[in-house]
Amino acid sequence: MSKITMGKKSAFKIQRRLGVELPGLGKAGALERRPYGPGMHGAKRKKLSDYTIRLMEKQKLRFHYGVREGQLRNLVINCKKNTSRSWVDSLVISLESRIDNVIFRLNWAPSIAAARQMVSHGHIRINGKKVTIGSALVSTDDVITLTDKGAKSGNYLQAKARPRLSAIPAYLSVEKDGEREKAIVLSEALPEDIPFAFEKRLVIEFYWKLK
Repeated sequence: MSKITMGKKSAFKIQRRLGVELPGLGKAGALERRPYGPGMHGAKRKKLSDYTIRLMEKQKLRFHYGVREGQLRNLVINCKKNTSRSWVDSLVISLESRIDNVIFRLNWAPSIAAARQMVSHGHIRINGKKVTIGSALVSTDDVITLTDKGAKSGNYLQAKARPRLSAIPAYLSVEKDGEREKAIVLSEALPEDIPFAFEKRLVIEFYWKLK
């Protein structure tokens, strides 16, 4: 499998190559007109190796959530230390609990990258405190709000005008706070909350040697 790069112009190519729409990339419709891989040979059927199939499944996580390979590997190592549940379930829950993902899942940003930008610019507060790190994790009962600038930002206004997702997940709730919205984390995310087709077994097999 050729190297997949992450950039604004490659969002469609990434999704076509992996054969799935990844909402976090903020580009809908990648598979509507060309439901096959990019390039002149994309429409031809190719026999993929077991390694490539597992790699592609892992890449879905990496590109949807916008994390680097090193970050993902470190998360896997940490999640393998948690014996209370399957490590891959812990991995998905951790990724879903990132504040940049939560902002995207609330339809407050058109993509996870845009949500991360809002966080880094100080547009988001958790329990009244400004957060600037996109990988910060939310917990049950956390209250998430927008600053004045956040509520007027182009990312937020774009997301409200054209929501990327049809609904927010059950672990989140949104309500009015005066003229603005505020969100409450109702519970821990579930592995099933991942918003795209995903085969956990293949990721387990890909990282089985990693300790």
